Amino acid sequence: MPLITARSNGVFTISATPFAEDGSLDLDSTDRLTDFYVQEGASGLTILGMMGEAPKLTQPEARAFVERVIARVPDLPVVVGVSASGLAAISELTKAAMDAGAAGVMVAPPPSLTTNETIEAYYANVVDAIGTDVPLVLQDFPLSTTVPISTATLGRIFEAHPSIVMLKHEDWPGLAKISALRKAEAEGRRRTAILCGNGGMFLPEEMARGADGAMTGFCFPRMMAEVCKLMTAGKTEHARDIFDAYLPLVRYEQQPGVGLAVRKYVFHSRGVIASSKIRAPGAPLAPAAVAEVETLIKRQEARLAELCG
Repeated sequence: MPLITARSNGVFTISATPFAEDGSLDLDSTDRLTDFYVQEGASGLTILGMMGEAPKLTQPEARAFVERVIARVPDLPVVVGVSASGLAAISELTKAAMDAGAAGVMVAPPPSLTTNETIEAYYANVVDAIGTDVPLVLQDFPLSTTVPISTATLGRIFEAHPSIVMLKHEDWPGLAKISALRKAEAEGRRRTAILCGNGGMFLPEEMARGADGAMTGFCFPRMMAEVCKLMTAGKTEHARDIFDAYLPLVRYEQQPGVGLAVRKYVFHSRGVIASSKIRAPGAPLAPAAVAEVETLIKRQEARLAELCG
């Protein structure tokens, strides 16, 4: 299994975690979902992220899921979310993931961090706990973690810990942060890969600012793969046309508390997973929302047909 580096790029799709109707982990659907992501153009996968319902899994379930996904795509880099309340749990899951063949792990800051100093100390402790040989993704998602990390603080963390090779950028608004990070690199700071989240909501602008790709879970990953490829090739207008066709659904999926239900509904209705089950707390889409999603998909398909034709 290849390891992630500071030059990793493309689309690392955040995977959902399929459950059966009785709430048990559905590994057969996991295989189909993993295959779907590959067919949609994923450059890599990220599993057990915030939208992967990681906190709802037992440790044995988390390990079983990690092993199943990695075994399904032995040539594709798989990043494993290992965020937890304590360093012992982070270290334990990291070891299991890396032993299974993971490409690296991702850690978000806990809400208890309230100063730049505590943030820097936390990531020093994480690196010490998991080992400097493990490629690490720093997840910067203050809207969820409640921990804002300044550009200067990120720079100090990156310089102090070369094993942190990637930033999952989800600050919002955060486009200026991408520009500032790339400017610092141009002035001599070491390079770090930047993959962006937030459902792909700002993907064309993020790519234009210097991002290397996306690390998020929009229910049509092919859009993100195409936009990243076109933006990298300098075909900006075509990239924006593709993005605009999907934007209404991207926007709909970004509603707090709804996004995962939308994704699982789409995967289930298209036969990728056997059930749209979300473990509690969480609920499937209401009938009115299902009708809205299907309307958006029909309009999306019509717009894409126009662009192709």
